[in-house]
Amino acid sequence: MSESAGQLETRAIRGIIEHYKKEEFFINKTDDEVEIDVVLIQGLIEKFFRILFPGYFREREYKASDLENYISVLCREVMLALNKQIFLALKKLPQNKGAAEGKLRERSLLITHELFDRIPRVREFLESDLQAAYDGDPAAFDKTEIILSYPGFYAIAVNRLAHELFVLGVPLIPRILTEAAHSRTGIDIHPGATLGKYFFIDHGTGIVIGETTVIGEHVKVYQGVTLGALSTNGGQQLKGVKRHPTIEDNVTIYSGASILGGDTVIGKNSVIGGNTFVTKSVAPETIVSIKNQELKFKPAARSVSPQEEVELQRAMWI
Repeated sequence: MSESAGQLETRAIRGIIEHYKKEEFFINKTDDEVEIDVVLIQGLIEKFFRILFPGYFREREYKASDLENYISVLCREVMLALNKQIFLALKKLPQNKGAAEGKLRERSLLITHELFDRIPRVREFLESDLQAAYDGDPAAFDKTEIILSYPGFYAIAVNRLAHELFVLGVPLIPRILTEAAHSRTGIDIHPGATLGKYFFIDHGTGIVIGETTVIGEHVKVYQGVTLGALSTNGGQQLKGVKRHPTIEDNVTIYSGASILGGDTVIGKNSVIGGNTFVTKSVAPETIVSIKNQELKFKPAARSVSPQEEVELQRAMWI
């Protein structure tokens, strides 16, 4: 070896540092400006859950007899942390470039207080979601099981908080919250999506609900469902455009269904069958399904040889 290990390490590190100096790379950030703390924001979910569901996600010092003091301390702790992160997020908005810090701090404080003013309403919606999950799932032992363990309920709860921040005009933080829930549950709900009361996600893995989706009340969605855009070829030019479907009240959407397009409306009391692909509006009181695939059953008179098994597997993929 012509170069020692230390020389190789030094050369590699020097190359990385030199690459930092190239101004054309947006991923470079070598100034002293304080950035948003992603880990802190993700950690706030646990604290918000203690506020939303007092007693279910408790700390050791929690005592029901001292609930008022406990919640007061917890709320102030979350407000303080969130307020700072909202301020940092607001500074990222192009229209706030060069704005007086005092004004941004005042606005972030107002947004923080407004969010907490909305907590009782968020809890009312979550109570309806809890009831929908219990009524809709015969496998549910009780409501406590749903609160503590159901991924769909978890994703909905995080989204309802994130959505309030989204409509209050906070950038970045709502998406950080919902992506934390996405990573944990496999359920991807954009914070811009509007969810009505009594929303139930069963199983949930693989669900995608886009930014401009509007969902009515008493809607049930199963795993693998996509409520997406018909096309995103326009990229940033589509920002702010209604790209995702509207689901009216009392609709059930079974696993694997894809409903696409901003003009697509699924009428109330409709059922969308599994693995369907819907790009046009559906009238109320409609059942949408696809014909069952034909299954072939052939008795095996003898055991299948390894060669025959390979041929069968190939046939399955043709």
